[in-house]
Amino acid sequence: MSFLRHIHALNPPVQEAFWPWQVGGRTLGWVRPAFAEHLRGYPRVFDVEPGLVSVLPQIQGFEALSEALATVAAGLAEQGVIPPLLREPYPVTPGGRDEAIAVVDRVAAAYLGLRSFGQHLNGYVRDGERLLMWIGRRARDRLIFPGALDNMVAGGLPHGISLRDNLIKECQEEAGMPAQLAAGARPVGALSYNRVAERGFRPDVLYCYDIELPGDFEPRNTDGEVEEFLLLPIQQVMDIVHGSDEFKLNCNLVIVDFLVRHGLIGPEHDDYLAIVGGLRQPPGVFKAS
Repeated sequence: MSFLRHIHALNPPVQEAFWPWQVGGRTLGWVRPAFAEHLRGYPRVFDVEPGLVSVLPQIQGFEALSEALATVAAGLAEQGVIPPLLREPYPVTPGGRDEAIAVVDRVAAAYLGLRSFGQHLNGYVRDGERLLMWIGRRARDRLIFPGALDNMVAGGLPHGISLRDNLIKECQEEAGMPAQLAAGARPVGALSYNRVAERGFRPDVLYCYDIELPGDFEPRNTDGEVEEFLLLPIQQVMDIVHGSDEFKLNCNLVIVDFLVRHGLIGPEHDDYLAIVGGLRQPPGVFKAS
């Protein structure tokens, strides 16, 4: 077992075909050929050729493309090709959130291989010389990773809301944290990876935050997504990440990054350079098989 294996798990060699889908010659995402065949059923939106999916050139502008993609997403959900829609708009972007050229439902974003953004918060407590971390356990009815361990607060980042406002909202919903306390969260960087998942290619970016919490604060879930919270010594958290797969996959990276930044994984570690470099992969770049 090792810390590095979690980075490898989220950046595996790609051993299957993915086709780019493009708008005006720019690649926005990657789709499996089987999913591209479903897109062929929307000839007023997509031109599907072997190895390439293109949005028709007459679909111009943010609103027009968003409406076209909404029609496709609703139809695919009704057919059962993708799960029911979540009504959360995710950016369609070749780069950062501010470069979005349209939005699409969060569910469809995964199948379209779009660059998605999330926020993860490490909540920790100091007890004298001891460092402890709050860990959540995902509810057993969650569609993805039911019952797995999770960061104290973690969630997707929809289009049209600021990073700060979304983080405060997630802190309230997932941990019952007052806005005044949540405002003390410190941005500590971003992680990225390129995962091949059941739903498709996932070039994801995670904005990460730390917050040192008072000893009398106890997180309380308000949206039903978390079954329980655990306050664990950091060494125990390290052991779980190092020796098991109990955490939701990308949460391992967030914790490993925390351990590096707090000097708990140091330069003397055999995999130090590989870990530090591996936490930030260029989004959307396939690793050769």
